[in-house]
Amino acid sequence: MQTVATPPPAAVEIIALTKRYAAGTPAAVDQIDLRIESGSYCCLLGPSGCGKSTTLRMIAGHESVSTGDVLLDNRNITNLPAAARGTAMMFQSFALFPHLSALDNVAFSLKMKGVSKNERHKRAGNLLERVAMGHLADRKPAELSGGQQQRVALARALITEPRVLLLDEPLSALDPFLRIQMRAELRRWQKELGLTFIHVTHSQEEAMALADTMVVMNHGLIEQVGSPHAVYNHPSSEFVARFMGGHNVIDTPTGPIAVRNDHMRVRGADESGLGAVITDVEYQGTYVLLGLEVTQAAAGRKGVSVLLNEATFLGHPYSAGDHVTLSWDAADARVLGPGVKRPSARNSTARTPRDELAAEAA
Repeated sequence: MQTVATPPPAAVEIIALTKRYAAGTPAAVDQIDLRIESGSYCCLLGPSGCGKSTTLRMIAGHESVSTGDVLLDNRNITNLPAAARGTAMMFQSFALFPHLSALDNVAFSLKMKGVSKNERHKRAGNLLERVAMGHLADRKPAELSGGQQQRVALARALITEPRVLLLDEPLSALDPFLRIQMRAELRRWQKELGLTFIHVTHSQEEAMALADTMVVMNHGLIEQVGSPHAVYNHPSSEFVARFMGGHNVIDTPTGPIAVRNDHMRVRGADESGLGAVITDVEYQGTYVLLGLEVTQAAAGRKGVSVLLNEATFLGHPYSAGDHVTLSWDAADARVLGPGVKRPSARNSTARTPRDELAAEAA
């Protein structure tokens, strides 16, 4: 008898989730379906206006749902108030009360629930110790660095004992060095706490560094879901390839392909390959980035780039204006699909996750 594999439990599942701000306008989020595994780090990634923050706010209960459902641990929370959902939100601005100490900021939600001062300070103090901020418990936000404020904001979110922590671009206000340091700490905290983190970002580098699962969004739709390695190395569409960066999109007789810029070879103009002219040379330390224009390519496909390691470049230095040919191994080419379709353009007979749930219930 064949055993059917049971999918890992989902901390959060969204089913045909839609947000439309006004009748007759395009949906900000358009009937998306997504399962986020319990105990995982999920990043919603995409350009401004793609619907990622709207999706996060609907999960949090800070934005009403037009149609669809949000489930947490198989419990439908779509119409519950934010405080009753089992989630906590960590905002981009941290939103700390400037007149309260770090300790009182963390303890504030317990105060609103009527917890005694001794008890709430004890619990807040324990959490501040856990994020290495116990020694600064009496300081006010203005007396703390950006990284220290983030730790206080994290402790404040955790004191409600959420099942899922939601993070809305929490690193965007930090300087580049601190951003790298704090993303390492976020990843460590997520693993130590064993919580599910859902993190919105527009930074590809940040998402790849943090996520177990990346969700790439575009115009209110989900273009691709997968591990950072899978999404980066196997982009499903031209949008994903270009948005993730590091890929060239090249037309072939059988359709467009994506080739990573570090998988392309540069040869002399008399060699066989794709003819191109070098337009710029950018030294990046261990690598040199060549910008090129393909001689025979459609508009929008002319610009490509090649990443050479420093030793290869020094062995054969190139200059702007040089005519060259480009080539790559067939195994390094990824065939690109047309991208995700609007729900109205999909096959109306296709089964959706909502159909599957209904079938199971029956």
